[in-house]
Amino acid sequence: MFNKLEGILMPIADKLGKNRVLIAIRDGFLISTPLLIVGSIFLLIANFPIPGWSETIASFAGEGWEAWFTNVSRATFNLTGLLTCLGTGYAFARELKGDKIQGAVVSLVAFVILTNTRIGSIPGVILEEGSIAAENGIDGLAFQFIGADGIFMGLVCSLLSVLIFTWVYKKGWTIKMPKGVPPAVADSFAALVPSAFVMTIFFVARILFGMTSFETAHQFVLEILQTPLKGMGDTLAANAIYSFACTFLWFFGINGPAVANSVYFIGNVLTIEQLAAFEAGKALPYIFTNPFSNFFCNFGGGGSTLSLVIVMLLFCKSQRIRQLGKLSIVPGIFGINEPIIFGLPVVLNPIIAIPFILVPMMNLFLSYFATLWEIIPRTTGVNLPWTTPIGFSGWLSTGSPMASIWQFFLLFLGCCVYFPFIKALDKQYLKEEMEASDDIEEEISFDDLDFDDL
Repeated sequence: MFNKLEGILMPIADKLGKNRVLIAIRDGFLISTPLLIVGSIFLLIANFPIPGWSETIASFAGEGWEAWFTNVSRATFNLTGLLTCLGTGYAFARELKGDKIQGAVVSLVAFVILTNTRIGSIPGVILEEGSIAAENGIDGLAFQFIGADGIFMGLVCSLLSVLIFTWVYKKGWTIKMPKGVPPAVADSFAALVPSAFVMTIFFVARILFGMTSFETAHQFVLEILQTPLKGMGDTLAANAIYSFACTFLWFFGINGPAVANSVYFIGNVLTIEQLAAFEAGKALPYIFTNPFSNFFCNFGGGGSTLSLVIVMLLFCKSQRIRQLGKLSIVPGIFGINEPIIFGLPVVLNPIIAIPFILVPMMNLFLSYFATLWEIIPRTTGVNLPWTTPIGFSGWLSTGSPMASIWQFFLLFLGCCVYFPFIKALDKQYLKEEMEASDDIEEEISFDDLDFDDL
């Protein structure tokens, strides 16, 4: 049965893992991730979850010191649409074997062409009547559409513009300079015609969208694509499917998150919007964010294997399991569990597969209802590194020590679930070790040695 499942899943996972569009989207988000993490750290310092923190710093730094740090965080969070557009354009051009820098630049230009640069005419923005701004408008890019709400628009623009640019370039519709011209100059002129195609097409698209009730392409993508997907992504069912896919694929040795994250990237959008709401002091709109998935569903990596490692160390007698537990405990604290996945192993191990899938699902459901019933607060959207240890991650991602207590409670429940399964495997391994020991003793036995034969 396992061979049949592997035969079905491996080709699917392989195709998803090699799909150039999905790779570009995944890597596009990853390019901006370091900036968002650093920006989150600055925001965390400005809103550190300790009573009296702000007043203490203000006593020597002065009132309003938080603005120093929030200026840095806003420089990243309010530009997520642009960053996603640039990163995805770069990654997609790389996947199509095109010019990566030109891919990023043409994506950005296409994005701006479709963006309303006259802020006074943007739907939902009202300027004071009689003011110069109301009469003439304001030239600029509104954070409303280059921030979190511009992420999907950035993805659409980058993928389409790079696809058009590369197609025209590979058709040979370029200006070819004579030999001896510096490569930088030749490449610049070679990109002229493909860039003109992209800009013309997006120019026409802007005019056509202006004739509709949406008025702008951003509004169209926001209402038709982004808002419905956000609503779907913030559901228990969608996240349960995502959790199951991640752990189930690991059972066959396939990096589940690497495949699933290529398809399920809506968590990035929800996280960024959650962070924007937190920074603005508004009610947090979502439960399911990346910090929720990272820090309240899995402890020690996929399958929440930190619970497994603890049981291995405390209750198992097999030397193989105990030694692996000693080697895995420190990486497990920081969310790294490859030693367990391939060393125990979890891969194609039907005994461990059951709790490996069940424990993250249990954590997901319990944490969802704990958040819904306000036992623990919602995550703020602060992008902590996924290696942040248990306890610290719960506190820093929500601002509440109760979240840390909840994490340890789930860790204990995970130990209870893993216990009977790892003990069954421990019994099996212990028997194999004893049989191997008996075989060695028989090999070096002198009982059959007869001195009379000498």
